[in-house]
Amino acid sequence: MTTAAALTAGLERIPDQLGYLVISEDGVLASAGELENDEVTAGVMMQMVRTASRLRLTGSADPPFKRMSVVLEDFVYAVTVSGQKVFVVKRHNNQQEPIDALRPGHMK
Repeated sequence: MTTAAALTAGLERIPDQLGYLVISEDGVLASAGELENDEVTAGVMMQMVRTASRLRLTGSADPPFKRMSVVLEDFVYAVTVSGQKVFVVKRHNNQQEPIDALRPGHMK
């Protein structure tokens, strides 16, 4: 199995995925679908991971997070940090309520 195939082995089988990125500090290691060669999204996701990584709970030795979801009206980016790599999968947002319903002041 090639290095790229090893990185993406499970990503292609994720139901409803529209694309994926495998990112390291050096850049995009693998990509496919709607995220193929998407350096802009890769950069934004890495910056979000770096920012979230600085948010530690007081006294906690655990990493601040392993998974993060970026929920937009039509899409969800599921982000998983494993070792020195960041895995991003883009999926349709199949949420039943519109995003506006989740905003303060719009609660039902």
